[in-house]
Amino acid sequence: MALYRRALQHGHLSPAAADAAPCLVDFGLLQLSLDDHDRLEPLPPVAALHGLLRASGEHIADRRRSEAQLIETFSKLIEPASRPRTAEGTPTLKVLSGKERIGEAIGRSMVAASEQVLTVQPHDGLVRPPFHHHEAAMERDQTFLDRGGRIRALYQHTVRNAPYVLARYEKLTGDVEARTLDEITERLIVVDRTVAFIPASADRSLALEVRHPALLSHFITTFDRLWRLATPMHPETVERLSSNGITPRQHAIAALLVEGHTDNVIAERLGMNVRTARVHIAKLAATLGSESRAQLGYLIGQSGILDREG
Repeated sequence: MALYRRALQHGHLSPAAADAAPCLVDFGLLQLSLDDHDRLEPLPPVAALHGLLRASGEHIADRRRSEAQLIETFSKLIEPASRPRTAEGTPTLKVLSGKERIGEAIGRSMVAASEQVLTVQPHDGLVRPPFHHHEAAMERDQTFLDRGGRIRALYQHTVRNAPYVLARYEKLTGDVEARTLDEITERLIVVDRTVAFIPASADRSLALEVRHPALLSHFITTFDRLWRLATPMHPETVERLSSNGITPRQHAIAALLVEGHTDNVIAERLGMNVRTARVHIAKLAATLGSESRAQLGYLIGQSGILDREG
């Protein structure tokens, strides 16, 4: 970086001087002059950063494609007899690759279902909806409800102000409820206590289809306990009230702040973007009279707001 900075200041660098850091040429930060081959000229920092980020993104995309290809290839090589199976011979664990294939598997399971669907739907904090409102999915859910089934959905509190979430449930008729929590687990769908779907990759392009009875029991028990702790959102909405000037959302942020989490982690766990999280942190600091991050953690502890329910 010292050599690159010197090249930017003087507009060029000699090849001999660049020998001390060959990575400058390898990364394209220094390039031979068209007019003088004994002169290396620096690439502008903005262009250099853009090129390096693009190369990094392409590398990550290549690795993800490679992972998907490996899973697909080895899935074909694994003998059916070597896969975990139930007494009836159905595989208890199955890897699904591709969001379209995952959606098709969920659709097939719901066609055969008639009792209950439990879902956990984490929000990613972006402005766009956390799910796509496909007409086919809405029709599938309504058909399931028409057969006498019930749907229970858990979200983070951040979606309570998102009109598109309530609009989805207002279009459905039948036994359907939605509740919210500060934090929830990763995405989960359990259909009729017979099959569950969970992500198998960060971008959710891979999923596990789970039919193992012990795992299904664990998922359902976890969901039931979260459900009892959650605040109703649909069909009846229970308002979450502020306490001593601290809003419920700020209370949740305070709990994560004293644990030492960064703004990015707090935003991800509570289902909001980083900018929104920082706005709430600033408001919390103003309420408690804090002038620094370290002081804020101390004041949160002294205030006793975490000792009572937010």
